[in-house]
Amino acid sequence: MATKSDQRQPFWLGGAAASMAACFTHPLDQTKYRMQVQVSRASTIRSLSLFAARDGITSLWQGLSASVLRQSTYSTARFGLYNFFAQRLKQATGAAKLSTSSTIWCAGVAGGVAGVLGNPTEVVLVRMCADGAKPPAERFGYKNAVDGMIRIAKEDGLATFSRGLVPNVVRSVLMNVSQIATYAAAKTQMLSMPGLGLKDDMTTHAMSSLIAGTVTTAVCAPADVVKSRLQSAAKSQQQTFVKIILEPLRKEGPLFLMKGFSAAWIRLTPHTMLTFMFMEQLRNLATGKRKTE
Repeated sequence: MATKSDQRQPFWLGGAAASMAACFTHPLDQTKYRMQVQVSRASTIRSLSLFAARDGITSLWQGLSASVLRQSTYSTARFGLYNFFAQRLKQATGAAKLSTSSTIWCAGVAGGVAGVLGNPTEVVLVRMCADGAKPPAERFGYKNAVDGMIRIAKEDGLATFSRGLVPNVVRSVLMNVSQIATYAAAKTQMLSMPGLGLKDDMTTHAMSSLIAGTVTTAVCAPADVVKSRLQSAAKSQQQTFVKIILEPLRKEGPLFLMKGFSAAWIRLTPHTMLTFMFMEQLRNLATGKRKTE
């Protein structure tokens, strides 16, 4: 008979953990998007402090409703589907644990599907976050995520929700594979080294997710920049994938693909850490697992 620790975790668990993490990291997420769509060379901290000084500290949480909505769809799908595929694969093969190649396959497919499902909310999130970096006359001014979804459908058409879909799916696949596979590998490696004296606890979770966040940021940066620029553009700008790549290459150089990297790392690494740490604790609560230290 299966024990509680062997039971499949709830589908919603990953999305709930990511939504909780987003409440803490949203100002950094917002700054990252603003840096990706503007030409300024200001640093992450400089950009964040300038926006806070100009619009107030609370303005750094502008667009939080879109961030939570995105995590509720995108992260729920990518983590939930990964666990679904992993569970089915284990049952089919009779394996206790997935191999590295199987982990990559499950994470990649789940990430691709999640990228498609989460693209509409991603468009709203990017627009709401990038608004503060634009002149007042060019801002969308959505009241909240729901208002943004409705207005985009009415003003720009439903096709707008597919804008940036290709780079978003690519980024989603890269993120899910690099994040989940790296976290699992780092955690397994640390626990298998007796000399470290580590246990399956918060310390190990934090260290593993720190490594995963760093790897994920480096892997996803180029696709993230292209996606943000496509999604933040207004309908009248008629941006194309080629135009998004060629013009910045000529004006800003190839390093534009790593634009906002420091902001992305500062944001994604804490978000990754909080997500996995929240997820581990939520999993314990959901499965009734009790650890004895």
